[in-house]
Amino acid sequence: MRRKKAINNIFSTLILQIITIICGFIVPKLIINTYGSKVNGLLASITQFLAYITLLEAGFGPVIKSLLYKPIANKNKNEIEKILKSSEKIFRKISYIFIIYILVLCIVLPSLLNNNFDRLFIISLIVIISVSTFFEYYLGMTYSVYLKANQENYVISLIQISTLVLNTIMIVILIKFNYNIQTVKLFSSIIFIIRPIFLNLYVKKKYKINLKGIESDYKINQKYDGLAQHIAYVFHTKTDILILTLFCDLKEVSIYSIYFLILNSIANVICNSFVGGVDSTFGDMIAKEEKDKLNKFFKIYEGFYLTISTIIFICTFALIVPFVKVYTKGVTDANYIRKTFAYVMVIAIFIYVIRQLYYSLVKVAGHFKQTKKGAIIEALSNIIISLILVWKLGIVGVAIGTLVAMTFRTLEMMCYTSKYILNRKISYLLKRIILVILEFVLSIIIINIVPKIFIDSYYSWVIYASYIFVIVSMIVLFINSIFYRENVKNMKFFIKRR
Repeated sequence: MRRKKAINNIFSTLILQIITIICGFIVPKLIINTYGSKVNGLLASITQFLAYITLLEAGFGPVIKSLLYKPIANKNKNEIEKILKSSEKIFRKISYIFIIYILVLCIVLPSLLNNNFDRLFIISLIVIISVSTFFEYYLGMTYSVYLKANQENYVISLIQISTLVLNTIMIVILIKFNYNIQTVKLFSSIIFIIRPIFLNLYVKKKYKINLKGIESDYKINQKYDGLAQHIAYVFHTKTDILILTLFCDLKEVSIYSIYFLILNSIANVICNSFVGGVDSTFGDMIAKEEKDKLNKFFKIYEGFYLTISTIIFICTFALIVPFVKVYTKGVTDANYIRKTFAYVMVIAIFIYVIRQLYYSLVKVAGHFKQTKKGAIIEALSNIIISLILVWKLGIVGVAIGTLVAMTFRTLEMMCYTSKYILNRKISYLLKRIILVILEFVLSIIIINIVPKIFIDSYYSWVIYASYIFVIVSMIVLFINSIFYRENVKNMKFFIKRR
């Protein structure tokens, strides 16, 4: 059953991420072409400011999920309902705080951007975009956490796929008929309200969970340690657009958002499919104290994950700028071709993706207090470096801040999990890191030597991408087969079984 759920989670999440990428590229392109780069930059800024509220949800969410593994494994419904009741109380408080935050944002943000857009225009977009987020916290978040702990991410994925497709179709129709951006975003928010309502009804009906009359005094340990970690994480990940909004033109925000859209889509495909699909399996093994099984499974999965991630991000390094050239073809109000920025961001997000596998162990093991200092240092270093460099290097300076911070936190996560959760030598990690660097550098050198293809359309880009993918895959798999012969055999067996 555990294996079956893991497979369902991996494949459903992979499909979700593919759909997200397709829909994610359609919508911004339409917005840029119809309303301009500044409107796209404004929407990106508003979305990022609203995302700061997620620091509360994702701070408490992993802690609550880690508490649910044991009662779910023991089928202790009474304890499950107590945890969920406390969870519901927390998330509803967050939804009320979110309303206050929206009011503050409606006052502050128009003052920051009043030279670009009318005040009422900005306020209307803030309110419209925030509606679906409020309902997400008020109705659905508790049940989403429960399904993830119960290894049923595939249910959430199916709901998200349905609403994403419906939302994209609706946006295409509305833009085609020349509706204004407020109307487009309003219909989008209404569609996304379906998600929390359906999650709420699904869990209550299937698992006969009734939280009415349940006492909500269950003590959730480490919740503030989890919150501290995620406050740091959100400030770290959302720093770039905030600083660009305050110190640069909104066109720079739009440029950043396009590159980040591409990289974040790729990161989500890998992390959500290959980490989100198995983290509950790790949690189940830890809850049942299956240490040997965890170490063996993690070692095999680690080899598989790092190989896939390395191949994909080497390809991304070579292909991102040609893709943006095709994607922004015909857009003349901003220069979207920024090679240095693109390359720095690719490496930064690659390092972040590597980290997520190790961080998943920290979360399911509930080691929030032990690792919160690193999260705070990561956030502060990103903010400080970005603020120093943005004055002279602009968008590239912000990317360098992200890269330095990502590198520090990833190394910390890798070392911590090896020492305190997996109980293995750090030298094993160093060998893996050196090998990944070798694969990356060697691949880029060979890509620059082999003949290139002229790219002026999506078709020619796909041909070139296929060509690059074959070259990179051969290099990475060859190096792996030399230094990790046993792991390659285990990976083949692992893939074959699944």
